[in-house]
Order: sequence, then structure tokens, then C-alpha cells
Amino acid sequence: MTPQLFPVHGLVSFTLAILLLFLGKTLVQRSAVLRQYCIPESVVGGFVCAAVTTVFYFGLDIQVEFDLQVRDTLLLYFFAGIGLKSDMRQLLKGGIPLLILLVLAAVFIVLQNALGMGVAEAFGLDPKAGLMVGSISLTGGAGTTLAWAPIFIDKLGISNAHELGMASNTIGLIAACVIGGPIANRLIRRYQLTPSGDAALEVGILEQQPSKALDYYDVLWAWMWLNLSLMLGYGLNLLLGYGLNLLLVDVGVTLPKFVSCLFAGIVIHHIVLAVIGDQRLKTWKGASLGLSLISDICLGMFLTMALMGLQLWQLSGALMFILCALTLQILLTVLYTYFVVFRCMGRDYEASVIASGFGGIALGSTATAIVNMTTVTQKYGAAHQAFLIVPLVCGFFIDLVNAVIIGMFSGI
Repeated sequence: MTPQLFPVHGLVSFTLAILLLFLGKTLVQRSAVLRQYCIPESVVGGFVCAAVTTVFYFGLDIQVEFDLQVRDTLLLYFFAGIGLKSDMRQLLKGGIPLLILLVLAAVFIVLQNALGMGVAEAFGLDPKAGLMVGSISLTGGAGTTLAWAPIFIDKLGISNAHELGMASNTIGLIAACVIGGPIANRLIRRYQLTPSGDAALEVGILEQQPSKALDYYDVLWAWMWLNLSLMLGYGLNLLLGYGLNLLLVDVGVTLPKFVSCLFAGIVIHHIVLAVIGDQRLKTWKGASLGLSLISDICLGMFLTMALMGLQLWQLSGALMFILCALTLQILLTVLYTYFVVFRCMGRDYEASVIASGFGGIALGSTATAIVNMTTVTQKYGAAHQAFLIVPLVCGFFIDLVNAVIIGMFSGI
């Protein structure tokens, strides 16, 4: 029997997400364990909602479907805010670390797919079905899963490719939100790393830092710069697509809008500072406070809505195979992040924050990577380089590498 569909209007969904974020913040504030291991508030609130909708599905035969269209816009606002608070000098210094992180990510994708294929073969399945519980659904995320599933069905005859991929992505997204903070927390304590203590965070404020009063104009200026960044970001995206079409070049991968919005924010930041000079720098610093506040809210709301929209009942198909594969994938991610990524990225505080982000992207998405880093930096202090190189690696370059490696493993 097909469950009765219960659609939830966009405004109601958005309002519910606000309430869930309140709930998550309250539960984290009251739980020393959640605070100690840097578990994001948005994860707690969003997962509570996902659990309730699962009870509705199995207990009341009702499938709740949220209208989450505003979610993607929130992500664009967040990355535009990161760009507006970025320093080009940090970006230039991040060239070599960015390359190292990209190589580490490429090696991990190979390991992730080899593990998935090995587990599939152990269960008597087509080994290539293991790619759907590998980098397609985990490093690639829901978008990559939806893109590759029809190809696996039509060309490889793996009829349940879509179900395998989406179920794996669901578990991976939850795990990605949970492992990043504890990994960084453990590294900082184990190696007695010195946190930066820098209060100039890209997102939010330090936990121990008293809240600064926000001026009306601080928020208004920030809002204006964000909108201008989104407009420029959309323009850059269109120009790139038009230029490639004009040159008759098909790279096979689309530049994500949030990456173009990130670049747009960086451009506007440096143009504004060049124009206003030192005399009116206070105006920009006030807007910077507004940017931190708006970015924090947008990121929290985005991840809350992403998690509240999870359909956990999709895990029922090929449950044992999926659980076995994902248990091993999570273990691989933790070990690789802790023993390889941290060491190769410098064994310092920045490396621990990058490790928390890597744990997020290896199993979830760019958003989970950033929310992990945000939770860590709000406790220990800013990590400016991490907030530049991780979005660039996770949001763009890794998709190119992933597409090539998937093609090699699948033979398509």
C-alpha cells in the first residue's frame, strides 16, 4: 500500500526549520557531551524532524514531503558571506595546501570506490554496484547520485542503483555531521594544538566571546553586499556557460553556483576596501559583523532543512549490504582523516579544522564540511585558510576528479 502523501508548504517548512534550529541549540546548550564533541545544533534539530517523519511513514502510513526550495538560496548567501570576509593574501598562500588537499581527496576517492566494490562482491552483487555506496553517493552527494543512477541502470543493468545511492547518501550525510567535530576535538587535545583564539570568524562568534551590539546599518550593509555578491555570482556562472558554449567546449561538469558566489564575494570585498580606504574602514567592519550573523543563520538553516528532508525509510532496500558498506566507509574516513589528512596538512590547528571539514565532505557535502569547521572554530578560534581551500576543493575541483575516477572504475 502506497503511503498517503502529505505535502508541507514552503513557508511552513521554513518556519518549522527555524523552530528545529531553536530546538537543536537548546539541546546542545543543555548537553555537555554534544558541546564537548562539537556536534552542530542544526544536525540535532534536523535529525529529530527526520526521525519523526519516519515514525509517521511506518506508524501512520503518511509520507511527509517538505517544500525546501529556499534551502539552496540560503547556501548561496552563506558562501557569498565567506567570500566577502576572505582575504586574497590568505587565498594566495593557500595554493600549495589546496593542491595537497586535492591529491589527498583523489586518493581517498579511489580507496572509497575500491572498498565499495569489494563489499558488493562479498555480498554476491555486481562489484560496480559498490560504486553507488562509494564516491558517487558519499563524496559526490545527492546530485552526483541522481546523475549517475540512470546510467548505471541503463548501461550496467544495476536496477536498484538509485535506491542504493540515495540510502547511502542519507547515512553518509548523518555520519558526516557527527564525525567532523569529534575528530578535530581529539586532534587538538591529543597533540596539544594551540587554537588561534582569533575572534574574527568567517561565521558566527566565539563561544566565550561576548556578543557585540549590532547596528541597524551593520545588518543592512551586510544584506546589500550579500545580494550584490549573489547577483555577480549568477552573472559569472552565466558568462562561464556562455563562453564554453561559444568555444564549443563541453567539460562535463557545471561550476556550482555557490563557488561563483564565493568568488564574487572575494572580488567585491577587495574592490570595496580599495575604494573606501582606511578612513571608512569602520563601515566595512560593522558590515562584517552583520555578515557573520547572517552567514551563521543561513548555514544553520540550510543544514537543518537538508536533514529534516531526509527520507530514512529509503534505507530499507538492501539494508544489510548498505549498513555493512557504510560502516566500513565511515571507519575508513575516520582513519584516513585522522592519520593521513591531518599529518599531510601540517599537524597544526588549521590542519585539525581542515580535517573536520574533510570528514564532512568525504561522507556528505560541502555544506556538512563547512558546518563541521564552523562548529570547531566557534569553540577554538578562526582558521581562515581552511575556510578558503576546503570550499574550493570540495565545491568544484573534487567533482572533476570524482567524475574521472568513477568513469575509470565503471568503464563507462
